[in-house]
Amino acid sequence: MKKNYDVIIIGSGSVGVPTALSLAEEKFSVLVLEKLPSPGQGQNKKAIGGIRATHSDKAKIHISLESIDVFSTWKEKYGDDIEWQSNGYSFPAYTDEHEKMLKVLLKIQKSFGLNIDWISSEEYLELVPGICKENLHGSTFSSEDGSASPLLSLNAFYFKSKEFGAEYHFNEEVIGIKESNSRISSIITNKGEYYCKFLIDASGNSAKKIGKIVGLNIPVQPDSHEGGITEPVQTFFKPMVVDLRPGLDSQNYYFYQNTEGQVVFCITPEPPIKGTDSRSTSAYLPQVSRRMIELFPKLKNIKVRRTWRGQYPATPDGFPIIGKTEVEGFILAVGMCGQGFMLGPGIGKLITRMLTNKLSKDDEENLNSLSLYRNFGGEEKFK
Repeated sequence: MKKNYDVIIIGSGSVGVPTALSLAEEKFSVLVLEKLPSPGQGQNKKAIGGIRATHSDKAKIHISLESIDVFSTWKEKYGDDIEWQSNGYSFPAYTDEHEKMLKVLLKIQKSFGLNIDWISSEEYLELVPGICKENLHGSTFSSEDGSASPLLSLNAFYFKSKEFGAEYHFNEEVIGIKESNSRISSIITNKGEYYCKFLIDASGNSAKKIGKIVGLNIPVQPDSHEGGITEPVQTFFKPMVVDLRPGLDSQNYYFYQNTEGQVVFCITPEPPIKGTDSRSTSAYLPQVSRRMIELFPKLKNIKVRRTWRGQYPATPDGFPIIGKTEVEGFILAVGMCGQGFMLGPGIGKLITRMLTNKLSKDDEENLNSLSLYRNFGGEEKFK
């Protein structure tokens, strides 16, 4: 059994697999260690599939634009249908406060290369026919954002990364990390020991636990969100709809119609529900149904097939933690705040440029803003 690798990645989820893909394509020898039985069995399979560059800061916009390029060209490049659709993201405004905030952010987003515009209430009603028009001010709309199947996408990335030479060990948990002269030297699992030049932590919910092994305090605390999916019906609207208004025990919620015609939806609890309990609750469906029907009455007769609960490994400011640490060779790609699926391919490309010494000036600025050593005093407006 091979014991020496250029790179070892902890976690075969939304970030770990596309990072392995990008590194293996650049001829790095890569081993991915996963404590679960197969790839994508953590939070990736609980993602609803939305992919957007509509964020509130430069780093996430740049990373997501690169991700969108991977998702949108995958079928043409490799032949796998990952159910990509460029259906766009919309943030309708129903208050003066939200209209003002969205229009201020619009200028920032455009300056960082995002293709986004403000559309009138009349235009939005044509885009999403039947949505509540009372107090509708208009909406931002980013037409190049989209969605894809988390299952099909991760499987496609996984098999392609293996073609490029990446190795995966499942049912294998990291229990120790050795250092030599303040540099990562080897990884100890419940099944063996492996040596590497670089170790990438893409462990999601386990980020804090892995950090403690090397003496780092990584401020990632998972909180739970519930999602759901309906029966398939004829397509009657396109974009992801994000309602920013707070409601009873909820901060916001969002939904879209996938390529199968199913409406997929999720809610942001307020206050956050800390922890990793993944059991669905009886409170969720009545809560989210009420909000969805008030906003979009057409949904009142559609049947819900199932609901589920997953975690958003969250940071204090809502931005991920990506980059090098004081432990030489130990790299973080954690704290995705529920956006690992949409950020994963872009993060893989960014880390690959880091390890091949090909970072651009923008890359360096982005990594600095997402560093473990930032002050965490900012706030992501579109969590």
